[in-house]
Amino acid sequence: MTDSADTPTGTGGGRKPRHWLRWTALGTALLVLVAAGVGWWVYRKLNANITADAAAEAELRAYEKERPAAEVRGARNLLLIGSDSRAGAGNSEYGRVKGQRSDTTILLHIAAHGSSATAVSVPRDLMVRVPSCARPDRTRTAAQYAQFNWAFAVGGPACTIRTLEKLTGIRIDHFVVVDFRGFKEMVDAVDGVTVCLKEPIDDRDARLKLPAGRQLLRGEQALGFVRARKTLGDGSDTERMDRQQQFLGALVDKVQSDGVLLNPAKLYPVLDAATRSLTTDPGLASLRDLYGLSRSMRSVPTDRVQFLTVPREPYVNDPNRDQLVQPAADRLFARLRSDLPVTVHPSPTGGGSRGGSRGGSRGAPGDDSGNGPGSGPGDDSRGKTATGNVTGNGPGNGAGMGAAAAPGPLAAPSPTPSFAGRNAAQSC
Repeated sequence: MTDSADTPTGTGGGRKPRHWLRWTALGTALLVLVAAGVGWWVYRKLNANITADAAAEAELRAYEKERPAAEVRGARNLLLIGSDSRAGAGNSEYGRVKGQRSDTTILLHIAAHGSSATAVSVPRDLMVRVPSCARPDRTRTAAQYAQFNWAFAVGGPACTIRTLEKLTGIRIDHFVVVDFRGFKEMVDAVDGVTVCLKEPIDDRDARLKLPAGRQLLRGEQALGFVRARKTLGDGSDTERMDRQQQFLGALVDKVQSDGVLLNPAKLYPVLDAATRSLTTDPGLASLRDLYGLSRSMRSVPTDRVQFLTVPREPYVNDPNRDQLVQPAADRLFARLRSDLPVTVHPSPTGGGSRGGSRGGSRGAPGDDSGNGPGSGPGDDSRGKTATGNVTGNGPGNGAGMGAAAAPGPLAAPSPTPSFAGRNAAQSC
């Protein structure tokens, strides 16, 4: 009797838990499938956003034999290019200018094992040897001595990379091109970036009016801040590059301090904005590749993310142009090639000074900024002084071949040379 009475109770009690277990398992399976489907949709969407420049890759592959080899396994060199092209949605409002120019060009060196990252600005007015490059219409330019950003104007990223590799001996692994709209959207995706202004800004051309002090810049204001030149400071590219470095340092600090790279909810809008506005080489044109790049940056301490400009001085034949200061520039390039550390210190001059005259001959047709291949007078005389020189080096000799200052009898070379610049922790 006891057994027969217990059996129905035991059977009924056993069926109910199994019944709910089945529904729980089914619900969990459905949630996993939905999550996987959403994840796959997000991945496909972000992946499809990215534009790969196959023509640039083909041009670089054609000249592979003349390109420098990578010297340190694990270290990476990326070329970041800010394009002023008015093509594409949201860019035509900044005026009608034919073609494209590189408003900003930065060589980003990420050390092996993620110990540091060094961002080196290359002035657009730097006089360099530009090789023969393919134009978009498949004709070719003649090799010539010209301003650095002329390479991007006539031959895009591939010509810019070949020019920079010949100048520095550094192998460029990947490139990223971002336009006006993309820059604004990425800034808005992180809810703006805070910068500190020593003086108020009122620049009509840049659509920028800000008081002095700490300012949170969102998309349009941020674009004006990094592009403004004529009415800020001495009107030179020296000060504009300094502001660009200040802003990028603040952006790195914001992304790292807010945990954006570790939080999917924060990371998605940033990736969405970034991927919709990027043109990259095919080797970086996938979400997996970009995520790998972000992971390599995630471990770099903020105070080891450094910004500097190549050591340069006024070009001997035209003070409106730049030339490298030697041997400081070659010393910097050699250390980056070998993945050796460099340090930065605040610039003692704070940038060059602007001269008085304006006008003179323009550059390439359709270029509203005097950035043609020639070395004639451009849109302003800036009276620049040698800038960004490595500590311990003397000024250039007028032909861009600076001589090192003779050390005293007790002087010893610094194991880690220091260049004028800043780090991301000093952004504000």
